[in-house]
Parts: sequence; structure tokens; C-alpha cells
Amino acid sequence: MTYEPFTILKSYGVPLPIENVDTDQIIPARFLKATEREGFGDNLFRDWRYNQDESIIKEFVLNDPTYKGEILIGGKNFGSGSSREHAAWAIYDYGFRCVISSFFADIFKNNCLNIGVLPVKVSENFLNALFEEVYKNPLTPIIIDLSAQKVVVGDGYLESIFEINSYKKNNLLHGFDDIDFLLNMKKEISDFAKNRLF
Repeated sequence: MTYEPFTILKSYGVPLPIENVDTDQIIPARFLKATEREGFGDNLFRDWRYNQDESIIKEFVLNDPTYKGEILIGGKNFGSGSSREHAAWAIYDYGFRCVISSFFADIFKNNCLNIGVLPVKVSENFLNALFEEVYKNPLTPIIIDLSAQKVVVGDGYLESIFEINSYKKNNLLHGFDDIDFLLNMKKEISDFAKNRLF
């Protein structure tokens, strides 16, 4: 198992209402030297979190203790730019298990799905309403139910259905990446191969 299975996530939202957030903003290129998945969370949105003298930019949402949780709420077209998988690694390593937006770049979306981060695409109206609720009350509970493919806000006064590829959904529910999926089918593959031998 590569990551913790994703079934139902109940957490709070961290609002980042910026459109066209690209992968270089998520994890700047100078931090891409490592090949292991660990440690990238320290540099998530590095140039937005810190000044050049390494002092903290207090206004940035990740530095604001008001907001916490495992759900990042991003603006439209989240994850655009280069195809670096390190951007998804940084989001996961920081502690986010879900990103909600009205549009994701395809490569970024697939990189997230491969490592246990659920990208949830919602309508722009729902996204704007969600931002409003989180700004009004940062401790508004948000429930992401992967089996039902549903986002529920608060006591259910705001909810949305989302789409997901059935294969990726199954992998997330079991904590599998593509290799784990194949290894889990080792017996079936072996039996199939034996039956094909003449």
C-alpha cells in the first residue's frame, strides 16, 4: 500500500482563491533535485510563504493559523504549467488529501490521483459558495465521500456530486498506485497465464 486509503474525509478547508496556479508556484523548480517523495511539503508554495530573507509572509493562507485542514480549496485552473509530479508530492507531503477547484490541469490531476490526493472538480458557483462559507467560518466541516462521489458542507446545506475515473477511484479506496494494483492481482494474472500455456 503506497498511501492511506481514501474513503471519507472530514476536515476543514484552506482557501486559496487564486486562478491559474501553476506547478512552479506549487513547488519552485529549485526544489526538484530530490527523487524521493518526502520533504517537498516544506517548500509547498515556498515563494508565497516566505520572503527572500526567509521571513514568513504572514498574510499568506498557509501561514495564517485561522485556517487549517486537509482540504485545499483552489481557484480555477489549478495545477497548470509543467508536468512535474513533485507538485502533487508537495501537496500530499504538506498534509492535504484533497484539492477542490472548478478546473484542473489534466496532468496535475492524474499525478494527484496516483499518490493519494483527490482532486475534486466542482462548478464555479459551488466553488464560490464554498469560499464564502470557509471565510465566514473557517471551522466549517467539509465531508468528501469518495464512494458516493459527493462533497457535503456543514450539515448538508451545500453539497455537490463530482466525477472520477472508476479505476482511479478503486485505487484511492484501497490506497493503491498503478504498481500496487497489478501486484494485488498477481494471483489472477498468474492463473490467467497458466491457462494460456499450451
